[in-house]
Amino acid sequence: MPRSPLPLGTWGKIRTEVLKTDDKGRPLRSSAVAKYRDYDGVTRRVQAQAKTPAQAENRLRAKLKERSAISRKGELTGLDRFSKAADIWMGKLRELVDESRRSPGTVDTYQRQLDNHVLPALAELRLAEVTTPLTDKFVSQIRTDVGAPTAKTCRSIVSGVMGLAVRYGAVSANPVREVDRIESRPKREPRALSEDEWLDWLDRLRSDQRAAEWDLPDLCLFMAGTGTRIGEALAVLWNQVDFDTGCVEVTHTIIPVRGRGLLRKKTKSRAGERVLALPSSVVAMLRARFMVGVKLDQPVFPNTFGDFRDPSNTRRCIRAIRGEGPLSWVTSHNFRKTVATVLDDAGHSGRKIADQVGHSKVSMTQDVYLGRKVANPEAAEDLERFLSAERGSLNEKDQ
Repeated sequence: MPRSPLPLGTWGKIRTEVLKTDDKGRPLRSSAVAKYRDYDGVTRRVQAQAKTPAQAENRLRAKLKERSAISRKGELTGLDRFSKAADIWMGKLRELVDESRRSPGTVDTYQRQLDNHVLPALAELRLAEVTTPLTDKFVSQIRTDVGAPTAKTCRSIVSGVMGLAVRYGAVSANPVREVDRIESRPKREPRALSEDEWLDWLDRLRSDQRAAEWDLPDLCLFMAGTGTRIGEALAVLWNQVDFDTGCVEVTHTIIPVRGRGLLRKKTKSRAGERVLALPSSVVAMLRARFMVGVKLDQPVFPNTFGDFRDPSNTRRCIRAIRGEGPLSWVTSHNFRKTVATVLDDAGHSGRKIADQVGHSKVSMTQDVYLGRKVANPEAAEDLERFLSAERGSLNEKDQ
C-alpha cells in the first residue's frame, strides 16, 4: 500500500549529517535535510547548514516555517481558527464597499453581530471543527436568546466565512448549507392609513409644537405623496426637485455608519433610483420651503444645522408624536403601505406600484433597456385625491 503524501505546507522527518570536522573530530559544518510538500502539491528537498547538527536542524526548522508562512499568505487550512477566516472575510467585504458593490451599513451590521455574537462562540474553533451540528446549535441558541433577526444575520455571517474557507481549500463543504433556514413572522403586518386616519395624523402633527420643531408635517406629507422610504426622503437634495415638471429624482438614501456618522449612499438597487411625479399639494409644500432660501446642494429636509437628518432619530420623533392612542401603530413605513394601497384601489398595476415605491422585482428588459422616465405619471393624480381630502376637511373645520 503506497504511503500517504504529506499534507500541503508540511514536512517529513529531518535528517542531519556532519559534513566536515576538525582534527579532534568536532563538527565544523553540518547539514539538515527534509522533504517539504509545497502548496502546488510538489514535494521538494529543503536543506540548511550550520556548524553543528543541532544548529543545522534549528535553522532548517525556521526555514521550513518561514516557507510555509510565505506559501500560505492569504490562505487557510482546516487547522486555522475561525477568527482568522472571519478577518479575511470582513476585509473582502470592505473592499466591496470601496468598490460601491456593498453597503457600508451592511458591513457595519455584520461587524457588530460578528463581535457581539459570532466570535464569542466560534473564534477559537479550528475551521475543520465548525460542523453542521455545531453551527445549527449555535444559530438555534442565538434565536432563542436574542431573536430570529439576529440569528438570521449570524447564520449569514458564518455561512460567508465558511464559504470563504471552502474556496481557500480549508474545508471541503460549507456546513451552514444544511442548517435550517430561519422563518419568522413580522412583528406586525404592514398597515395603510385610511383617509380618516390620515386626517387625524395631520391634525396631530399640526397641533403638536414638537412636531413643528421636528419638521414632521412636511416630511410626512412628502412620504405619503411619494412612497419613498424615510432614508430616501431625507437624502433628497433641492437640485433633484424639478418645479417645472413637478417631479423629484430619488437616487440616494441616508444610513448611519459606526465611526463615520451619516452617509448618503446610492439606493440599494437600480429600481430604487427613480423619478416620481409629485402631487400638487406636495409641489406647493416644496415651493413654500424653497422660498425660505436654500442652496441647491442642501437636503430638502435637513436637521437644525442644515445637514442630513438621522433616520433613526426621525423615527423616534414620529414615535413620540404618535403617543399611545389610536395612532400608536403609525411608522414611517406605513406611508409607503398607504401609497401602495391608494394606487391599488385606483386600479394601478402591480408593476406601476412597484416602480412608484422602488421595489426591485422587475424584468431584465425593464431594468437594463428602458430609459429613465417618470416612474408612474398617473400616480400623482390619484395620490393628490387622497391628500386633498384633508385640505377640504381642514377648510371645513376652519370655517
